[in-house]
Amino acid sequence: MKDKLIIFDTTMRDGEQSPGASMTRDEKIRIGRALERLRVDVIEAGFPAASPGDFESVQAVANVIKDSTVCGLARALDKDIDRAGEALKGASHARIHTFIATSPLHMQKKLQMTPDQVIEYAVRAVKRARQYTDDIEFSPEDAGRSEEDFLCRILEAVIDAGARTLNIPDTVGYSIPQQFGATIKNLIERIPNSDKAIFSVHCHNDLGLAVANSLSAVMNGARQIECTINGLGERAGNASLEEVVMAVRTRQDVFACDTGIDTREILTCSKLVSSITGFPVQPNKAIVGANAFAHESGIHQDGVLKNRETYEIMRAEDVGWTANRMVLGKHSGRNAFKSRMTELGLVFDSEEELNDVFMRFKQLADKKHDIFDEDLQALVSEASFEAEDEFIKLISLKVCSETGEVPVARVTLRIDNQEVTGEAEGGGAVDASLKAIENLVQSKASLELYSVNNITNGTDSQGEVTVRLEKGGRIVNGLGADTDIVIASAKAYVNAVNKLQSSDLRQHPQKGNV
Repeated sequence: MKDKLIIFDTTMRDGEQSPGASMTRDEKIRIGRALERLRVDVIEAGFPAASPGDFESVQAVANVIKDSTVCGLARALDKDIDRAGEALKGASHARIHTFIATSPLHMQKKLQMTPDQVIEYAVRAVKRARQYTDDIEFSPEDAGRSEEDFLCRILEAVIDAGARTLNIPDTVGYSIPQQFGATIKNLIERIPNSDKAIFSVHCHNDLGLAVANSLSAVMNGARQIECTINGLGERAGNASLEEVVMAVRTRQDVFACDTGIDTREILTCSKLVSSITGFPVQPNKAIVGANAFAHESGIHQDGVLKNRETYEIMRAEDVGWTANRMVLGKHSGRNAFKSRMTELGLVFDSEEELNDVFMRFKQLADKKHDIFDEDLQALVSEASFEAEDEFIKLISLKVCSETGEVPVARVTLRIDNQEVTGEAEGGGAVDASLKAIENLVQSKASLELYSVNNITNGTDSQGEVTVRLEKGGRIVNGLGADTDIVIASAKAYVNAVNKLQSSDLRQHPQKGNV
């Protein structure tokens, strides 16, 4: 019997620490349900003490997820532990993940605490967390630059206090695979009570080694990997869930363990997270990139036609790649629509929400003959983005663009229930449209990102546009989708400005570095 390798997903916590990747409560629920279908063992839903919004998100995810364990992050502080315990009260399976920095640099410069004080805080945090659940995880932050002797001391102490998972994070992506694997092996061998805990790793990708470091740790005794969909995360990101899982699954001749992941759900999860965060997946990304299973070289094509295994070590179907599945058209009824949405894991909280998305589907079907699964997912993403308070609404847009002439856009918006119209010139149709909107809304925000992705193939494909705005240190994403890319851009910009107008001043969860 092979050991179980536990997959701990932190897309909604560490992944959300990417600037601009903040997720709403409803978006976290959608991702949580997708991760549950993927059969992720532990879902880290957020950092409850970071803000009221984060608390509500973790609480909401904990209340709907039944099969996976839901985890909340907490610093080694009483108020953080209590906040996490309260947020996880409704979870079928709850875990509290507490942490404190252990490298000399962090202890001296950030915490201004002695090593003995750090151990005292860590032990107290674990004991307090056990008032809420027996499933406690402890992380020595910046373990990659911590002294091994001190790591042995603090980890032995927290195991005695009741921690049952010990996570060794390479917080700044400093480690090298051989060295990191050796550290894990040494800790397991040197800590007297190490047999009472599962060793985990959480690697960052600053040197492009997060997956390699994670796998090296597994080969040296770690039995949990903390990772994210698409490798999302602050700075250069985290270990990529899809790469870790498929490396272990493909090389069962090397690894003495395996995961319980349903790999056929990988691609769906990847596309969902990309859509919600506005972070596109690069075409040559392993496993989930558009070119991951594409062959252009004549030699490769010939080999694959003769025997797939000549140039493919995995089956594309095993990670969710199939031909776009056309399921609905303009004559499809509401029941067929609802049934297909359920099959895709897109569950609606109310009939009103279902009716809204169904109406959007009908509008799209009038413009686009073939409706694919990706189109349906985009409809839900757009609806969830627009579900927030719409202080500003796009009513109409007209753009004049011709060769040799400066494009002009005329836009009508409803702002606080009053219609206003304005015009602007620009370097192109999109530029003119966004300038016309900005002239009316006067947001004075800076445009940090403008990204366009086609949702399916074909010239009638919907374009999905992400706009990222920054104002006063606050970063928001806007999303828009339409078969007309100019209209999609306008929708995305209006959506982002609405978020800036919102009274939700949710703090970006950068406190939770692990």
